[in-house]
Amino acid sequence: MVAKRYGLDCYSPVENNGVFSKDVETFAGQFIFKANPEICNTLKDKNALLTSKDMDHSYPHCWRCKKPVIYRATPQWFISMDKMALREKSLKEINNVQWIPSWGQDRIYAMIEHRPDWCLSRQRSWGVPIPVFHCNDCKKVYVTRESVDKIHALFTEHSSDIWFEKDAKFLMPEGATCECGGANFSKDQNILDVWFDSGVSHAAVLDERDGLSRPADLYLEGSDQHRGWFHSSLLTAVGRMGTAPYKAVLTHGFVVDEKGLKMSKSVGNVVAPDKVIKQYGADVLRLWAASADYRGDVSISDNIVKQLSDAYRRIRNTCRFLLGNLNGYNAADARPTAQMGELDRFILHRLHHVVKKCLDAYEAYEFHVIYHTLYRFCVVDLSAFYLDIIKDRLYTLPADADDRKNAQTTMALILDALVKLMAPILPFTAEEIYTHMDSGVMKDGEKKESVHMEEMVTVNDAWQDPDLAAKWENIRALRGEVTKALEAARAEKLIGHPLDAWVKIKLPDGELARQVATLPTPLTDIFIVSQAECVDHLDGNIYESQEIEGLAIQVAKAQGGKCERCWRYDTGIGTDADHPSACPRCADALKVILG
Repeated sequence: MVAKRYGLDCYSPVENNGVFSKDVETFAGQFIFKANPEICNTLKDKNALLTSKDMDHSYPHCWRCKKPVIYRATPQWFISMDKMALREKSLKEINNVQWIPSWGQDRIYAMIEHRPDWCLSRQRSWGVPIPVFHCNDCKKVYVTRESVDKIHALFTEHSSDIWFEKDAKFLMPEGATCECGGANFSKDQNILDVWFDSGVSHAAVLDERDGLSRPADLYLEGSDQHRGWFHSSLLTAVGRMGTAPYKAVLTHGFVVDEKGLKMSKSVGNVVAPDKVIKQYGADVLRLWAASADYRGDVSISDNIVKQLSDAYRRIRNTCRFLLGNLNGYNAADARPTAQMGELDRFILHRLHHVVKKCLDAYEAYEFHVIYHTLYRFCVVDLSAFYLDIIKDRLYTLPADADDRKNAQTTMALILDALVKLMAPILPFTAEEIYTHMDSGVMKDGEKKESVHMEEMVTVNDAWQDPDLAAKWENIRALRGEVTKALEAARAEKLIGHPLDAWVKIKLPDGELARQVATLPTPLTDIFIVSQAECVDHLDGNIYESQEIEGLAIQVAKAQGGKCERCWRYDTGIGTDADHPSACPRCADALKVILG
């Protein structure tokens, strides 16, 4: 570059075999590394050597044989970055692309902005040939529209191998002559840079395949491809079409072990995908991929996969519970949202949040957000709260009871949303669930051949109820404190199960007290205890909340006998002659069920 700056000729005194050419005095024919000491001695003799000493430094070596390599100035094929404004056009197109993560835009912009001309040629005995010829008489390059068309036809019929199998005369148009009048030609011996091969894949895919069009919706690869495939694809597309070949580019990190180290067979930290699939199933491996923020390196180990397997099992079991309790349900009998109880409407409000968050995350390619959102909804909102509370009405109320229908309608809406939201990430699990969903569960009563033929769930704004949600978040917090009090009572052997308990609550004055007073759902259902009441005063062993100031809870042994059907304790057991072992509530339900 320095010589070029000062207008000096490009001098390359080294032959293909690594020896000095014959025009080099004294050292002609010598291998350059062997000649180095003699060159130093000659310079000393001529008093032209400033200094000489050994030093450690980085030097290029052959990746295959590990021996040092020689850089030579040789004729090559280049694409100019500036003669036809390729650099300027490419930089402009970078700003028209969505880069995920956003730092990818700055990275590739800087690379294009400062890169030299693109050296297209490589000296290898394999690869895609550069389809040009050289006149043996005047050494000029021969390439015409006719010669390119013939090469294209031959490659289409025989593949590019024919370039290496036939001579120039066979490959060239009949009667081809050079400007100098010569008719003797040789083939170019270079091949194309492999990044040019991959960089023109957009032409082979987007232009040639039915149903596809340019630009592609997304290019996806590792972060090293800003210098590679993303880079070469941009230059070839802008050079050929004037526009980028993609609308968006997503970059991900690399897979490392749980300590962040590169995987190596010699270290023994490799986790083989086929082993994971065989042990846990393909969906667990997919869940691992979706669970991590791919914008950085992604860790995997046997322990991490096991944790994801446990998370997968909890999501699957939640769906299994929903599916198992929709027996006998028909969407034609679905209850209107406005007629549902507060608890059902609260969980639909949470479902609205989940659907919106997941759909937004899909649009932004934030798959880890989808995983965490679905997992939290299944574990925290459903299993630990909503489904835990409604088990009683599902198991004890008559099939046609409004409260039971409310629960089934809600569960059907939840399952429909979950199975569609998880389908892109857990396709096999979603399909398995879908095959067991009766057509009557579907909102329109029509079941597709596959869940993957269904439309994605949409956001239903009718489920939104921020005021109700604020109230029930407070009730959920209260329930959490009651659960702590029950655990303390169980640790003291006062009760063996929450249904053994009679809970008394002293609420602090304020919003929570007003919200509890207006609850349509019995506290016994919310806390899953046999008896519960709010009181103004408590004596004896009291649990004082550390989370809700002024809240005090007392747990006592429930009064009455134990109902054989619902397991709740009730003082009214034995008062119904037809069902003497049932509580009054279950006795009434049995009369309806048995007719």
